[in-house]
Amino acid sequence: MSFFVYKPEGQGQLPPFEPNLKLNNPALYRPSPELTDAVNVALALGRPLLLTGEPGTGKTQLAWHVAWFFNLGRPLVVNIQTTATATDLFYKYDALSHFQYSQNNAEILSPDEVERRFIRYQGLGAAIRSDTRQVVLIDEIDKAPRDLPNDVLAAIEDLEFQVPEIGKSFRTTAENRPIIILTSNSEKNLPDPFLRRVVYYHIPFPSGEVLLQILHSKIDGYAPEQLKLLVAHFEQIRNDRNLKLRKLPATAELIYWVMLLHKLGFDPASLASGKRPSGQARQLLLASYPVLAKTREDLEAIREWDY
Repeated sequence: MSFFVYKPEGQGQLPPFEPNLKLNNPALYRPSPELTDAVNVALALGRPLLLTGEPGTGKTQLAWHVAWFFNLGRPLVVNIQTTATATDLFYKYDALSHFQYSQNNAEILSPDEVERRFIRYQGLGAAIRSDTRQVVLIDEIDKAPRDLPNDVLAAIEDLEFQVPEIGKSFRTTAENRPIIILTSNSEKNLPDPFLRRVVYYHIPFPSGEVLLQILHSKIDGYAPEQLKLLVAHFEQIRNDRNLKLRKLPATAELIYWVMLLHKLGFDPASLASGKRPSGQARQLLLASYPVLAKTREDLEAIREWDY
């Protein structure tokens, strides 16, 4: 296993890391026809697009692809936290720093100076203030407090928000309306009023054929028949109910797993029989499973798996 350079004994030389530039290339994203329709419906209506689906199925990547397709630059990303408020999606006010400044300086700052020093506009606020159209990704909206989604949509429909700390309000035009994509892992139900005001699409887990297309577009080195064997083994892991995995590996794990196997020099032909590989092939496969498993129990189950 010459790929492994870190060993318990002695010292070694750290090899250079060569990133796969295809992994996050938005031009290589391949939305399904149904997802494409959902994007077009959201654009036609000027409504936010809400995406659900397993983690790793491409919900977040869609925002980057849409921004790339329309040449709108990088998406403005808002990562929702459990403590988030509607204000956090528009701007953040550093009240503590402002207070400390006031305590140490007699000069009273103008609203513009307060804005420059202590206001930081976030994804949705930055998009509304922009003089061009922007893609806004609001990631994992299901993590938000229950009232937040409705508060956000009210502001989206009005295309404006206020910053009372500086006595300003901001409003955009219909021409510059942000393209808003929200994602949810369906960890909890979202409010009905919120759901009524979005375009919804659930991204199903890709079929084996689609997984092959994804791997072929992002990973070099394996022939299509070799990739087919790896996908079949991956699907066995996902679909074998006897494994009782707590977290099923998703598309993202598959991509990294296949990348690793190629770096290890693993020959997928050892999987052709449908039985456990032996010898070095078995060792390489066992070494690769931590990419697919995300809990101790899942890793032990896959390593002991009798298929």
